[in-house]
Amino acid sequence: MKRHTIRSGILLVALFFSTGLVAAEKGVPKTETDPDDRGIRAAIQNYLDGTTFNDTELIQSAFYDDARLFLSHPEREIWILPIGEYLGFFADGEKGKSNGRVGKILSIERSNDIATAKAEISSETNDARYIDLFLLKRIQGEWKIISKAATRTD
Repeated sequence: MKRHTIRSGILLVALFFSTGLVAAEKGVPKTETDPDDRGIRAAIQNYLDGTTFNDTELIQSAFYDDARLFLSHPEREIWILPIGEYLGFFADGEKGKSNGRVGKILSIERSNDIATAKAEISSETNDARYIDLFLLKRIQGEWKIISKAATRTD
């Protein structure tokens, strides 16, 4: 019985390490301590925090200057906005005060100097739920969102 337990333990350790290697080969960051993973998470978190607390400077810091956003709109098939115009949605809100948006990162996948991320945003004020998909690129050593697509799912 003891021998069976040891073999099972070895098998689990081998499975753990082989899964980690496969994930790394597919471009998934190895750990949250990886500098690239931290940079990607920081960019997305700056976006989430900035849009929650009406902080346009924090939102802007997450994006490449010429980023485009592809959003849902009830009267349009696709609504494309430059980041500068999107910032205007948060300019009138009280900076530092929550506007009822709560966001969380759902997933991240990285391949060299590009990454994708998925986040969920819930809005208490209009009882809405959004899924955001981000395309990021490491530019001069810093991760920036170069594009975002969003859909309302409620």
